Amino acid sequence: MRGYFVGAGLAIAVATMATSAMTTPALAQSEVKIGEINSYSLLPAFTEPYRKGWQLAVEEINAAGGINGKKLVVISKDDGGKPADAQTAANELVSSENVAMLTGTFLSNIGLAVSDFANQKKVFFLAAEPLTDAITWSKGNRYTFRLRPSNYMQAAMLVEEAAKLPAKRWATIAPNYEYGQSAVAVFKKLMSEKRPDIQWVDEQWPPQGKIDAGPVIQAVAAANPEAILNVTFGADLVKLVREGNTRGLFKGRTVVSFLTGEPEYLDPLKDETPEGWIVTGYPWYSIKTPEHDAFLKAYQAKYNDYPRLGSIVGYQTIKAAAAILAKAGSSDPEKLIAAAEGISMSSPFGEITFRKIDHQSTLGAFTGKTALKDGKGIMVDTAYRKGSDYLPSDAEIEKLRPKD
Repeated sequence: MRGYFVGAGLAIAVATMATSAMTTPALAQSEVKIGEINSYSLLPAFTEPYRKGWQLAVEEINAAGGINGKKLVVISKDDGGKPADAQTAANELVSSENVAMLTGTFLSNIGLAVSDFANQKKVFFLAAEPLTDAITWSKGNRYTFRLRPSNYMQAAMLVEEAAKLPAKRWATIAPNYEYGQSAVAVFKKLMSEKRPDIQWVDEQWPPQGKIDAGPVIQAVAAANPEAILNVTFGADLVKLVREGNTRGLFKGRTVVSFLTGEPEYLDPLKDETPEGWIVTGYPWYSIKTPEHDAFLKAYQAKYNDYPRLGSIVGYQTIKAAAAILAKAGSSDPEKLIAAAEGISMSSPFGEITFRKIDHQSTLGAFTGKTALKDGKGIMVDTAYRKGSDYLPSDAEIEKLRPKD
């Protein structure tokens, strides 16, 4: 148990002591520490805004009195994009820093590695970004919760629009690791259920972060699909779009694309942004709700910059962690689990709940289409999709998730 609450008698005793030997323990006991792990050096386009988001959250939480009167401290480590390094970081945070819980991770394979560590060591883990369905379903465990809408949820949102297209011949392009494999599998499953007439004519699996776009484009073009599912992101997406535009791959073809509407991935495309792609993303400039307005105002005031989707994820991860800690009143993992299951809270996208059945939050996502405006890519025709509307039935989830 990593408790952090100080009894009244001990607090009084510490307060009466003037020696420096007693000052350090007193300070330590007045803090609540959260461990945070992410791929900062590997994926700065997402993780730097993410860091800014959680730092803003920490500032707001402490300004409002901290966690039940105790200062919140986040201790952050870089996993370098390596699952083994992430597990090492997790172990250091738990054993040396005595953190109350673990949070973070970006890549799905790293999220799964930390989730496995949490399960083995019985440590509470709030996964921020990894999207693989396995983290809450096939490889889910009682110690792991996830904030972002999963591959299944985002695929279901995209399929809702994609199934209306006349296209019957489809090709897919996705990075060859857990996230890409999971996204393609669930999109194909959901799309084929709605449209049994679909043919899947080609699959391309470039290595994550190392796409050779020319051969990928050539192979897809040779299959002559009517529509394309894209799951690449970051620098790989820029290379794919540039080569695809040059070779005319996207002319006359609809593209459905995970994540492309997120500013961290859309902005680098600039005037090369292809128009009309059906995407999930974050149109921060067109969201008009009180919750988002408050977040946007605070973020811009602190950083003199606009938020990315990573900013939202980092912010809400720490806000959620704080809410769970405050409700539990303890750092005991079992009490944290009990507090987290079914907890509801506000977010910049409205109220969300962490479901008891699978530990998935109901945070949603925005869908829309890509467009060009003043030489820059934006999302248009946007709509917010509540996460709770795009999940399987409880009966289906019970079949997907192992018993604790």
